[in-house]
Amino acid sequence: MRLTQEDIKKIIPHRDPFLFIDEMIELESLKYGIGIKYVKPDESFFQGHFPSKPVMPGVIILESLAQVGAVVLLSHPDYAGKIAYFTGISEAKFRKSVFPGDMLELRCELTKIRRGFGFGTAKAFVNGELACETNLSFAVGQ
Repeated sequence: MRLTQEDIKKIIPHRDPFLFIDEMIELESLKYGIGIKYVKPDESFFQGHFPSKPVMPGVIILESLAQVGAVVLLSHPDYAGKIAYFTGISEAKFRKSVFPGDMLELRCELTKIRRGFGFGTAKAFVNGELACETNLSFAVGQ
């Protein structure tokens, strides 16, 4: 299932300037999803990170991955209208810098959901090369 950014806005509450998914190219609710972030040169975070050599901040890559995970979870009718709150990141590793003009492919797989808490694994790629990988955890709230 493919989703536009407008479709994504119907699932998760994030909005500009803090919505970091432009589209979902694959989605299987409660299982996995692949989102795309087109890294534009005029992104606000590049103004300070770093003006002479703009690099996408690692925390923004992690947030982008978490948003894909939120779409995977909240696209299911049992979780519609709820919020997925980030509760943890473990084993995060950054393998490649992300620059303006890059297309960031964001993959997230939910591995466990129980009693309002969940876990997933996530990876970000640029041109097929691994840029970031991590384990995520979250809590479901109203």
